[in-house]
Amino acid sequence: MTALLVIFAKNPVHSVLYLILCFFSISGHYVLLDAQFLAIVNLIVYAGAVMVLFLFVVMMLNLNAESDPTKPKLIKFAAVVSGGLLMLVIIASIKYSENNLPITANADATMGNVKNLGKALFTDFLLPFEVCSILFIAAMVGAVVLGKRENENNQ
Repeated sequence: MTALLVIFAKNPVHSVLYLILCFFSISGHYVLLDAQFLAIVNLIVYAGAVMVLFLFVVMMLNLNAESDPTKPKLIKFAAVVSGGLLMLVIIASIKYSENNLPITANADATMGNVKNLGKALFTDFLLPFEVCSILFIAAMVGAVVLGKRENENNQ
């Protein structure tokens, strides 16, 4: 429901706020599927960081309906036709994929738990995890160095 409100909201700020609600509902679905780590990461990354940036950009752009140029009717018609075609493709793919779904009766009930994820991360994937952390630190140091050089040149 909130995804439809994102699309049909007239005010762009309201659309961003509805998108945040949509991310909260997706996190709720992750919790129901016993994937608590994905739920928390979804809330922190998407609802927390990305949507705050979207909200700031929308508010800084100051999108008013009065200053928005009207689009020709041909472009609106093409958008409706392409959206309808996309909907038909999605419906057809869902219809034909129902018979080909794999049976997951042997799935582990604790597959999405944070405990199992941490155990796999720090035993089987310790080296790639540490390499990624070194890359993130190098990227942060590079951003700080580039930011300091710009500030020193401007003063």
